[in-house]
Amino acid sequence: MKALTHANICLGHLTALLLLTLLTLAAHTARAQYSVVDDRGIANHWSTPPERVITLLPSLTETVCALGECARLVGVDRYSNWPTSVMAQPELGGGMDPNIEAIVALAPDVIFTAQSSRGAQKLEDLGLKVVALEPKSHADAKRVLEKIAQTLGLNPERAQQLWLTTEQAVAATARTLPASTHTLRVYIEVNRAPFGAGPTSFIGETLTRLGAQNILPTSLGPFPRVNPEFVVRAQPTVIMISKRDLPEMLLRPGWAAMQAIKENRVCAFASAEQDVLVRPGPRLAEAATLMATCLKRFAP
Repeated sequence: MKALTHANICLGHLTALLLLTLLTLAAHTARAQYSVVDDRGIANHWSTPPERVITLLPSLTETVCALGECARLVGVDRYSNWPTSVMAQPELGGGMDPNIEAIVALAPDVIFTAQSSRGAQKLEDLGLKVVALEPKSHADAKRVLEKIAQTLGLNPERAQQLWLTTEQAVAATARTLPASTHTLRVYIEVNRAPFGAGPTSFIGETLTRLGAQNILPTSLGPFPRVNPEFVVRAQPTVIMISKRDLPEMLLRPGWAAMQAIKENRVCAFASAEQDVLVRPGPRLAEAATLMATCLKRFAP
């Protein structure tokens, strides 16, 4: 009887040891599986969610904050200005000219930047973790939102709900426009180079969802450099442009004679409004409202 009891105790100890081993392995595996693959195809791994975050692109800053994680930011790029609280963070240059020394000194757990950033490799060579993301379309904006939420260790439902709310708001705005909006042919200029917003860009996709036409063909890509003569020949019925770029636009050969300009069918957006329009982040619904307000002015 004593032998049987001793055997049962040993078996119990063995079972407990086996269970502890399995739990340890499971915890180790869970830590090893916490990884995120960025738009370059590069994977980064974390055992715990990053707490010290740097963003080097305004749309990425806005996405972190829209997810409710502004408090994790320890530095941002020079152009990030929404929400206004981020302007109190250390300014770390831009994606093309990041302040490497300042970034290293802040000891970030992760750096979110554009895929086109010139500093990513150098930062990685210094042992820092970089997640490069390049949103150009609505689908990209959704994917980036989910990637950032994943990197920060958030419940995926938070990103999904935020995107659903954005989509519903854009759809609601589209429903406020008259059917005649489809007759409007629009040119949207994103900077004075000039670069325009094509139909496959997030800006162009919003315009399409609002029911208007884009004068730029899909074949030119999301944000093509535009020949000013092309716009003159296309004769858009509405022009959307930044207020700061408007004076230069009026000096281009042939532009002052365009019907849209002669009849003042131009929406010139203030700097803060232009920021909303050109950032593929959580303020897409706000951008749709700005564009819809413009289109309503000129819909026949």
